Amino acid sequence: MKSHVGVVQMNSSDNVEGNLAFAKLKIEQAANEGLDLISFPETFLYIGNDHQKKRNAAQTLNGEVVQAFRDLAIKFKLSILMGSIYEQIPDDDRLFNTSILINQQGDIDAIYRKIHLFDAPLLGHQESDGIKAGSNTVVIDHEIGKIGLTICYDLRFPELYRNLTAQGAEIIFVPSAFFHYTGQHHWLQLLTARAIENQVYIVAPNQWGEHHQGRESFGKSVIIDPWGSIKCLAEDKSVLASAEIDLGYLRELRASMPLLTHRRPELY
Repeated sequence: MKSHVGVVQMNSSDNVEGNLAFAKLKIEQAANEGLDLISFPETFLYIGNDHQKKRNAAQTLNGEVVQAFRDLAIKFKLSILMGSIYEQIPDDDRLFNTSILINQQGDIDAIYRKIHLFDAPLLGHQESDGIKAGSNTVVIDHEIGKIGLTICYDLRFPELYRNLTAQGAEIIFVPSAFFHYTGQHHWLQLLTARAIENQVYIVAPNQWGEHHQGRESFGKSVIIDPWGSIKCLAEDKSVLASAEIDLGYLRELRASMPLLTHRRPELY
C-alpha cells in the first residue's frame, strides 16, 4: 500500500490569522499535488512569548478552527494532521499541547496530547509553566496505515517509540518546533535512529527560522523510511515537501530483518 504524504515547514508567529491563512494555502497546494495526507508542525497556529496571547490563541476540539480544518479535509479529500495546537482545559489556566488527526471524511481519527514537556532552564524554556502533560499514547488505524503520534521533545524518549511500534505503528509523526541550537546537533540524528530501530516511517514537519527574539527553530522537515533513508528534506524556508510512503517496502524490510522479534525484554 502506497500513499503520498506531505510535511509543511512553517515560520509561525503570534499572528494566528496569518498562520491560519498560510496553512489553508498549503492544504490547497497539497490537494493540487495529489497528496493523501498533509501534516503541520508543532504549535503551528501560534508561537509567541506572551503567555496571555497564547491562552487567547488556544482552541477547543469542537471549536471553529478545528471545524474549519475538518471542512477543508472534506473539501479537498485529504487527511490533515494538525501537528499541534494549544488546547483549552476547562477550569485550568494551563493548556494541552495537542495533535489532531483528521481523515478524508472530516472525522477526527485521533487526539494526542504531548506527554514529555520540554523543561530546559539553561536554554530559557520551561514548557510545564503553562502546559499540562498528556497521559496517553496513541496508535490509530488510518487511511494510509497504522499511525503513531508524538510531538517534538517526545523524540528524545526511545521507549515511547518502541511502545508505539509494539502497538503496531508503521508510520510515526513527529510535528515539532525543535530549537535551532539543539536541532543542528540532534534533529536528523534522533529521527533517523527512531526510524531504523523501529523499522517505521518517520514523518517530521518542523518549524524553522526566528519567531521572535530568543526563539529560533531548526527546520529541516523530513520524511525518513524504515531503512533510515531520507525521502524528502525541506529547504530553509516555509515550504511543503512530500514523499511516498510504501508499506509494502516496510513489511518486506521487517520480514528480511525481523529485529522486532529478536528482542529479549525478559533480560532488560
